[in-house]
Amino acid sequence: MNKKGKFSIINNSLLKPSSQLGFTLLEVMFAIVILSSALMLLANTWAVGGLKIRKAQTNFEVATLLERKMIDIDLEYRGKSVESIREETSPEAIGDEFPNYKWKMKSKKLEIPDISSTLTSKDGGANAFLISIVRQLTEALSKSVREVTVTIMLTTPQGKNREFSATTYFIDYDKDLQFGMPTGQ
Repeated sequence: MNKKGKFSIINNSLLKPSSQLGFTLLEVMFAIVILSSALMLLANTWAVGGLKIRKAQTNFEVATLLERKMIDIDLEYRGKSVESIREETSPEAIGDEFPNYKWKMKSKKLEIPDISSTLTSKDGGANAFLISIVRQLTEALSKSVREVTVTIMLTTPQGKNREFSATTYFIDYDKDLQFGMPTGQ
């Protein structure tokens, strides 16, 4: 109680001397270290997240452009013979909306490996008729099927060139299969 008979609001025993008020330098330094570590982790997470978003955007654009070009090529050559498919196109710009992208197409005959040696190495081997049929079928398929690869080329802002490709096969169903009878056996 004070002199007037009322209770004092401040308890004198809780007051510290003026030299002990506030934080010590060591406490402030620890707080700064903890805060700066948390900020560094947060900034790193944002940077990695931004890179992943840009990579996902690039992958989406490439997939969309590949799909678009594959559809264009399919529409251009659908119903035509495989001989009408061009061997190769030079890189062309895709359009004003994608200035960093170009595309090209390359086609080739389907190459099927010769399996006659595998057939002859089996127990008892293979007769000339079977080998002849396999070779004729391989040749007919090679003439009737064309492998077409579309490549999207991206020039990154850093000047690096990246390529993404998709491959499809065109089959000429109207091609006649000519099987001749082997002579001999």
